[in-house]
Amino acid sequence: MSTATRIPPPQTAGVHWYGTEIDVAIDTFSATAVRASSLDAITTEVVRLRCARYHDCRLCQSLRSQDALADGLDEILAAKVDHYENSDLDESLKVALRLTDAVIVNPSSVDATMAAQLHEHFSQEQIAEMLHDIVKWSFQKVLVALRLEAPVRDGLSVLSFDEHGDPSIGESIAVG
Repeated sequence: MSTATRIPPPQTAGVHWYGTEIDVAIDTFSATAVRASSLDAITTEVVRLRCARYHDCRLCQSLRSQDALADGLDEILAAKVDHYENSDLDESLKVALRLTDAVIVNPSSVDATMAAQLHEHFSQEQIAEMLHDIVKWSFQKVLVALRLEAPVRDGLSVLSFDEHGDPSIGESIAVG
C-alpha cells in the first residue's frame, strides 16, 4: 500500500514506558501475535475489535484489518461485536468473544464448559493464537489510560502488517 503510514513503536513516538529490554520484548511479542495464521481473519478481527471496544482504544476502534475486509468483514458484522450474545453471529465467533471477555475481565472464569466450547470450534493451536491476540490487543491499556491512542484520521482506516509483524495504516474506508 503506497498510502500506508507505518505506526512507530512507542519508544520512537516519545512514549518509552519501561526501558529498551522490555520494549523490545513487547514489540517481539506483538509482532509474533500478528504473524500467527492458524485463525481465520474474521475471528482474529472480531477479537481485536472486542479488545479495542472494551478498553476504549480510539486508535484500534478506527482500524479494520485488511485481511478481514478481504474475507468479507463489513460494519454490520463489526457492530455485532458489541452485543454478540444477542446477535446472529456464528457460534464460533461468540465463543471467541466469550473467551476475549473472560481473559480481559477475569481469566480464572474460563472453566471446563468454556474450554469444551472452545475445543468444539477451534484447535489447540487456534486457541493459543486467540489468547496471544487477546493479550497483544490489551497492551494499549497504558496508552488509553493516558489518552495517547488517538486515531490517525477521522473515520475508519485499513490496518495491515508486513512480514515482520510491523503495522501500517493505509487508506480510509468508506462506510455505508
